[in-house]
Parts: sequence; C-alpha cells; structure tokens
Amino acid sequence: MKILSMAWVGILLAGSLQASAPQQRKTPYWASLGAGQARMRSGPGRNYPASWLYQRQGLPVQVIEVYPGWRKVRDPDGESGWMITSLLSDQRTGMVKDGVAELHETADANSKVSWRAEPGVIGRLSHCKDGWCRIDVGGRSGFVEEAKLWGVDPDETIE
Repeated sequence: MKILSMAWVGILLAGSLQASAPQQRKTPYWASLGAGQARMRSGPGRNYPASWLYQRQGLPVQVIEVYPGWRKVRDPDGESGWMITSLLSDQRTGMVKDGVAELHETADANSKVSWRAEPGVIGRLSHCKDGWCRIDVGGRSGFVEEAKLWGVDPDETIE
C-alpha cells in the first residue's frame, strides 16, 4: 500500500485539467480552478483589488453567486470572493480534508485499501454514489468516502 502525498498534486497539475468556463446553473454548485494562477477579487471586476492568489490548478471551489462573466466562489478554507469565469473549469475535483483518506478498490469500507491520501491531496472525481466517490490522483485511483472530501455534497451522485 502506498501513500499519496502533496507531491502527487504536481502530477495532477501538469496540464491534466482542461479549463472551460463553467455553465451558468443554479447556485451553489462545484467547479475547480482551471488555471495555474487565479486571483480572487473583492468584487466582480478587474478594478476590484485581489484578495488572494491561488496557485493550485484543480483546487475545488464552490460557486455561490453568479454575475455576468464572474463567479463568487468559496474555497476549502471558507474564504470567498470573485473570479473571472475563464479561470474556472467544470472538471469536478475533490480535496482530501481532515486526516488521511483511504482509497479502496471498491465502494465498500471492507474492500482492500489500495492507497492512502494525505490531507490536501486533490484528484478528479467520478462515479459518486451512496456516500462514495471514485477519485483519480495522477493515475492512482480508488474509492473514498464522500465525508473525507471537500468538493462534493453529501449524498451527491456524479456519473
């Protein structure tokens, strides 16, 4: 069994996410940072001061408000502000929160643990159902309990 650490984030960030402006939909909804550098601003416009500079492509964010060409987002630490839509992606990602997450072979707590992921590890989400999500971190994948992730709603289904 191997441990996935923050070093694996670099693999995910090396161009594996494609940026695409998120579709307008009912808030709140999930997106991710589609750019290697993304500024969060205090208002919906480039004339507003930047409050944060993110350097983690793939970081999941929750879109909480919509303004033409801009989205108000909340990050995993609870900070909120505005980002231009071109910096966001529809690619669903999740970040391991609070403690090591075990990645199982199947969506069953009794199945074999293939990997362990440290807090802060980000991966692509797919096949979320019944409290479990398949997560892929640089080609290493497994099923993790939704409760261990930031970037997915409780009991959300993702195909």
